Amino acid sequence: MQKIDKYSIGLIMGVLLPFIFGVIYVDTMNLWYAFKTFQFEAGGVLSKLLLVSVFPDLALVFIGYTLQLWRVSKGLLMGTFPYLLASLIVSL
Repeated sequence: MQKIDKYSIGLIMGVLLPFIFGVIYVDTMNLWYAFKTFQFEAGGVLSKLLLVSVFPDLALVFIGYTLQLWRVSKGLLMGTFPYLLASLIVSL
């Protein structure tokens, strides 16, 4: 387990996983029309989308803490901060 307990692995996963989950969520909920016509701003959908996309990271942080992968969990948390910050900025 010590070989995969690296900060960089967690950081890369923390940045890429919310983006992938957000694209899958937009595709599943058929929100491409709203995305193309910039209607995300109208109802605060963009900030909610950013918050929903962070959930897989938080689940992986919980799993990482359970398996005692401390560095990976720290990297995941650091990877989620840009999405949380962007969500706060968009919602204001």
